[in-house]
Amino acid sequence: MLFLHFVIFRLEMRTEPTTYNLLSTITFPEDLRQLSVEELPEVCKELRQDIIKEVSCNPGHFAASLGTVELTVALHYVFNTPYDRIVWDVGHQAYGHKILTGRREAFSTNRKFKGVRPFPSPEESDYDTFTCGHASNSISA
Repeated sequence: MLFLHFVIFRLEMRTEPTTYNLLSTITFPEDLRQLSVEELPEVCKELRQDIIKEVSCNPGHFAASLGTVELTVALHYVFNTPYDRIVWDVGHQAYGHKILTGRREAFSTNRKFKGVRPFPSPEESDYDTFTCGHASNSISA
């Protein structure tokens, strides 16, 4: 019964259209920086919902990216990315970063053949400082 509930949940998440008041206006961090500081909690809420929606349909690393939503928004809001470089310690933390840096529409292809890479990669985006993977990348960087 639990499995059936999970399958139904995944189907509902996949087919249910989601509109975001603020996240839909953000393609790159420059767009994020046009918002007021008071709007950032709503951006974080919508970004978290977007990650949850996608990972419920297309398995990926869930907790690390959810745990860095506020940090990701703050870094891109305060710093002049991509000129100011962000070093992720674990690539799994970067789902929100990918969504805010021009890959939101393609994020559904994450971890799929010829899709968005599951980790930051300079070959994919100028916003990605270096290719990082599972753990402690910031130390070597």
